[in-house]
Amino acid sequence: MALKAVHVSDVPNLDQIPQNVTLNPRSPGFQTDGDEAKSGFKFQKFVAMGHRGSGMNMLQSSDQRMKTIKENTILSFNSATSFPIDFIEFDVQVTEDDCPVIFHDNFIFTKDKGEIIEKRVTDISLTEFLSYGPQKDPESLGKPMLRKTKDGRIFEWKVEKDAPLCTLQEAFEKVDQSMGFNIELKFDDQLVYTEEQLTHALQVVLKVVFDRAKDRPIMFSSFQPDAALLVRKLQSTYPVFFLTNGGAQTYTDVRRTSLEEAIKVCLAGGLQGIVSEVKAIFKNPGALTKIKESKLCLVTYGELNNVPEIVYMQRLMGVEGVIVDLIQEITEAVSDFIKNEKEGEEESCLDEDGNKQMKTKPQFSKEEISFLLKLITQLVQH
Repeated sequence: MALKAVHVSDVPNLDQIPQNVTLNPRSPGFQTDGDEAKSGFKFQKFVAMGHRGSGMNMLQSSDQRMKTIKENTILSFNSATSFPIDFIEFDVQVTEDDCPVIFHDNFIFTKDKGEIIEKRVTDISLTEFLSYGPQKDPESLGKPMLRKTKDGRIFEWKVEKDAPLCTLQEAFEKVDQSMGFNIELKFDDQLVYTEEQLTHALQVVLKVVFDRAKDRPIMFSSFQPDAALLVRKLQSTYPVFFLTNGGAQTYTDVRRTSLEEAIKVCLAGGLQGIVSEVKAIFKNPGALTKIKESKLCLVTYGELNNVPEIVYMQRLMGVEGVIVDLIQEITEAVSDFIKNEKEGEEESCLDEDGNKQMKTKPQFSKEEISFLLKLITQLVQH
């Protein structure tokens, strides 16, 4: 069925779509213009990143794909490496006894004698942290794990393929060296941190990274603006991205309230890029132009990144990478896009010397792209 033609001018706040843009195959890393990780950072090609490895767990979801492999585990990371992705993204916190561990939630839950017990991850020791869930020793029984959703419901953390919790050091030791790490520095939005507290936690993480990284591609990201700025000051080897949901939630810290504020944070602190909730980009496409003009890199995250057409549209708009949960589906779709572009209908023309040349026609017309973008823009408004 043909797509209805919609002019670009009909789409609210739509910027000009770049000409002759194609999806690129997977990239082993990134490059910078200049020394180390200064301004001008860019990925070598459009990149796909596995969210918490092979995808986040949504225990309340009816979609079994969101409950296949325990997130943020070595099993999840290694499973992700079997697909053509460039980075795995995961969350790092520091335990009470100064060990960087990989875990998303601020609190870890279990049940003992019918009572639900919650503890802050940063308030427990490494030994206690690793005592939750499956154990490396098959003869040992770990504490049952529960998870609390944003709406307050508590679910048994049950997935098809469970696995032990892990440390940052284990990830460096047990995941293929060619796989890039997007290390999200995790801090609790409900707590106020001193510079000393942030610096201590970041130095603990950085020690493991510099001891173990070798040639692995590394990037840091954080929703905590002071943490992002500090990790940039503490090191200049790896790029630092500021994480933002683009204003979807209300924060007392104005730096977290919009993409425009995120740009200011990056420029003020010499950060290399922004990781934004994908909806924010489609709701405010004008911000993308500002990000590009500021020579910042842009990566997106969010459930909409599990829709192939939305990923493709972002590439056309100039987004450099996407963090996804359904990595098999998205990487297959991206590969199909590339294949279709390469196999596009060819037409002949003559060059200046009169020699016959072949040009590839795009697989999508401007009208089709305009229609798709308008459809997505309307979708994210709801």
